[in-house]
Amino acid sequence: MRAFADALEMVPMALAENSGLNPIEELSAAKAAQVAEGKPYLGVDCMNKGTRDMKVQEVFETLIGKQQQLSLATQVVRMILKVDDVIS
Repeated sequence: MRAFADALEMVPMALAENSGLNPIEELSAAKAAQVAEGKPYLGVDCMNKGTRDMKVQEVFETLIGKQQQLSLATQVVRMILKVDDVIS
């Protein structure tokens, strides 16, 4: 379960790195801001707009899109584990 959670953290780290930012600092700052402000929609400010608030930056993602992405990622991992069991 922890590995799955770690994998989900790779998305904001990749966003930060591809934006020329320090991924570890940005992820830590985003998590700290989410906890301090109690707002789960704070993220990485890739566009340097001066705010981590994704609502203010008008960054939206549909729930169905998130559900499908997580479902597909989980299916891929299960397939990889099955192949690993067959090879072992």
